[in-house]
Amino acid sequence: MKILALSGSNANNSFNEALLKFISKEFADKYDFKLATVKGLPMFKEGEDTSEAIQTLTKEIEDADLVLIGSPEQQHSVTSALSSALEWLSSATHPFKGKPVAIVSTSPMPQGASRSQSRLKSLMTAPGFGAKIFNGDEFMMGVAPQQFDENGDLTDKSSVEFLGHFFDEVDSWYAQVTK
Repeated sequence: MKILALSGSNANNSFNEALLKFISKEFADKYDFKLATVKGLPMFKEGEDTSEAIQTLTKEIEDADLVLIGSPEQQHSVTSALSSALEWLSSATHPFKGKPVAIVSTSPMPQGASRSQSRLKSLMTAPGFGAKIFNGDEFMMGVAPQQFDENGDLTDKSSVEFLGHFFDEVDSWYAQVTK
């Protein structure tokens, strides 16, 4: 399965980007990952032509079997950078139509960006998207600064084990939605 791992953060040293990098390394024998980010994408402007960067991201989403979004949380919602990218993708190019999407998140706060996941799931079902959203067990990891070692690996074995369970559920769900 080809998975586009999309970081919804434009922060330097993003924990969600670190999580996606760890996932792509940990499950490299099971999936073909491509990493992408919303960092550097132009802010959405109604009526403007899509930039080359948005066209590239659109193609990467279209080429993926599944999109895995790492969604940080700001003000109980998704980041402004991710929101802007989604506006481009839902109003100009529509690559999410029928696309399977799963979400993971981590945060310095204990709740692990749970509100951003909820908000993002709601956004991805709005007109212009039409994505197929994974709603099984959710992976939300809190206290991110203490979760990674100097190599970017997760230090908590139970988190790594739960990621395995999470992807087993994603695989079962994916098989059902792509029949």
